[in-house]
Amino acid sequence: MTLQQVSEHCYAVLNEKNRICDANSGIIAIGDGVIVDTQCDLRHAQELRSMAAELGIKKPKYVVNTHEDADHVLGNQVFRDCEIVAHKTVPDRMQTVADPVRLQQLSAAAKSLWKRLLLKMTRPGLLAVADQLAEDYEFHGIELVAPTTTFDDRLELTVGETAIELIYVGPAHQVGDTIVHVRNERVVFAGDVIFRDCLPIAWSGRHADSLRALDAITDLDPNVIVPGHGPVCGVEAMDEMKAWWNMTHAAAKNAFSRGENVEQACADFELQQFAEWIGAGREYVSLARSYREFQGVAADEEWDIPDVFEKIYRLARFRGTMPVF
Repeated sequence: MTLQQVSEHCYAVLNEKNRICDANSGIIAIGDGVIVDTQCDLRHAQELRSMAAELGIKKPKYVVNTHEDADHVLGNQVFRDCEIVAHKTVPDRMQTVADPVRLQQLSAAAKSLWKRLLLKMTRPGLLAVADQLAEDYEFHGIELVAPTTTFDDRLELTVGETAIELIYVGPAHQVGDTIVHVRNERVVFAGDVIFRDCLPIAWSGRHADSLRALDAITDLDPNVIVPGHGPVCGVEAMDEMKAWWNMTHAAAKNAFSRGENVEQACADFELQQFAEWIGAGREYVSLARSYREFQGVAADEEWDIPDVFEKIYRLARFRGTMPVF
């Protein structure tokens, strides 16, 4: 992880490989300080806390989870002596979508000769995910630590004499999506409402919800945006993200009207200006979310994650690339 100062008191903590679980975090070094998102395992969370300590933040006053996904909450254990804040939906949702036991079981299976062979024959995508995660992450010993404070639509935190705004914009990427706005320094920590240089994923919400969340960020007129994944950016990221969601939604709508399934829609989909972004195959999730919308599936209905990884794996191979999740 690398530390990048983005304003007088705000810092981005960037996971530069920018793959699955390589989430960004933030440090607001004002007063007792604020941490935004806690990484995906204990080692990364401890490194994050050490970075904060070097900036004078020994015990952060607040830790904010921007949503419920594992790569943003599994480090909470390292900050359990702090006040952890998230949207009211996050504590229950993370019990399902961020269950560390699933990751521990997958990791163990990939290390077992016979289970690994079985995965290779039946779930090669899941095995590829396990191998990629094993390069940087260790899930042993993680306990799920829920937020201690929740809010509904908005919450203002005060550190020093500075107000930090938490604004609920979900469901967009996930149900609990929250952005963190440091108005005095024109900085927004956007969580996974924003992806950069890697194909975005949205698990919840509808097409219009993603556009609405992006507009909410634009309306704040930030100078700097720290995305959930990828390099720091400005408002130009809004146009990129809107282009992605409009492209995928239109392609899904056309294919759905022709009676094609999601796999057929993906095979015909052209990445265009996003062809160089990491994660070819992830477009399956974007088109599939639109299909779920057309089919009337609830916006927060759980996905079959192992099946999703298989679809991503197969689509990447179809495109002639090695799968990078």
